[in-house]
This record gives sequence, C-alpha cells and structure tokens, in this order.
Amino acid sequence: MSQFSHFNEQGRAKMVDISDKSSTVRTAVAASSVRMIKEVFHKIQKREIGKGDVLSVAQVAGIMAAKQTSTIIPMCHPLALKGVDISFDWKEDGNTYILNIQVQVKTKGSTGVEMEALTSASVCALTVYDMCKAIDKGMIIGPTYLVEKTGGKNGDFHRASDI
Repeated sequence: MSQFSHFNEQGRAKMVDISDKSSTVRTAVAASSVRMIKEVFHKIQKREIGKGDVLSVAQVAGIMAAKQTSTIIPMCHPLALKGVDISFDWKEDGNTYILNIQVQVKTKGSTGVEMEALTSASVCALTVYDMCKAIDKGMIIGPTYLVEKTGGKNGDFHRASDI
C-alpha cells in the first residue's frame, strides 16, 4: 500500500508528510453557482432579504471557510493563507437567475490550496441558500469545481472551459 501517499503501511489513512516539499507560491481558483427564481434575485439585488446583505455575508462566510478547511476536511494540512478573493456575477437563464461564485486562494507553502478554494466556494453557495431558503427552497447549488491551480511539484492545472 505504500505507493498510495495517503495510506500507511497498514493500509490506513494518514496525513501526508510534506516536510520535505519546497515552499512555493500556490494559487487555486474554484467556482460554484446557485440557481434561483427571479424573486430571490431581485430581493438579493435590492438587499431585501430579511437575514441581511446576502452577498456580503456569503463573502465573509467563504473567507472564513477557506481559513477553516483543515478543521472539516480530515487530511488537509492547516495553512497560512496569504489571500482569499471572492467575486460574484449574475446570469439570466430563462425564468431563473444564476449567481456565479468564483474564489481565488493564495499561499506560500508546501502544499496546494485547492481544497481551501473549493470549500470556500461551497460555503458561499450554502450561505446564499441558507439566507434565501424562506423564499425559494428549490434553489440549486452547483456545480462546484476547480478552475485552475498553480504551483507545486505536480505543476499547473487549467480547466479547458467552465462547466
């Protein structure tokens, strides 16, 4: 089992030892989305959601989630993040609206930040759902995916196109 880096000699999960890896600048960009009815879109835009400014709260939740990823994803290393940037844009699709979420996470360290970016994007979407569910329980979250990552021994990854 030793060829699998996340398993020990007994075939049990372990946190990978990254102490010999070089410290380099590493970035990751992840995306997610929330599909909603027109009424929710308008209430978010007009800041008429009873729980507060949805995008501001989702942005703070996403930043907090990126910083806490290692506490909820068992094999993730705790990282000193150097930056988290979250942006939103809207797309109309027939009678529904799609909130697109993009998160960029950056660090200088021995392991990548893909999980931090993905966790952040997921929590942003979940926060939007939580804040708006009284109006529309039928909102759809996702897909959530890695757009790109840079740095590290495995090299860069760039998704050919958005999903």
